[in-house]
Amino acid sequence: MSAPPFALLVEEHWRDVARLARALAGPVDGDDVAQQAWAQALAAYPPPGGLRDPRAWLLVVTSRCATDVHRARARRPVPVEEVPEAPAGGDPADGELAGADPAVWAAVRALPERQRTALALRYVVDADHATVARALGTTPGATRRLVSDALAALRRELGAAGDGDEGDGR
Repeated sequence: MSAPPFALLVEEHWRDVARLARALAGPVDGDDVAQQAWAQALAAYPPPGGLRDPRAWLLVVTSRCATDVHRARARRPVPVEEVPEAPAGGDPADGELAGADPAVWAAVRALPERQRTALALRYVVDADHATVARALGTTPGATRRLVSDALAALRRELGAAGDGDEGDGR
């Protein structure tokens, strides 16, 4: 079976790529990450091993582009006019999460990369565990564990008790 034209992939999956990019990189860098993901996907299209699951492949490309942005952001110096004696009260990245509770987003950013990506794929893109597993190169059981561990860490960090939807069969 030959790969479909790239334009069909864009038409079918652009929303998922855009949503995942914004969830992983924030609204400021999200559009750039999505554009970078599409450019990298086009350059690598069709992938050497074939295209069994186009959506999962595109989500992997997107999550890797978001990881690149996070790494670049961490290395980038932040210019200031004067070096303060005490650390500033807020995280500069909180401004890109307009209207969101900064404590929640700080806890999400503190998660290990694979847990954060699994959580974003599962709840932002609304991917089922099988799709998340393909995107992360793992098994659905391991994906369930990643999501469960991420939710547990967030509950501990935020001091909230609640029940997840891990038993929903998705």
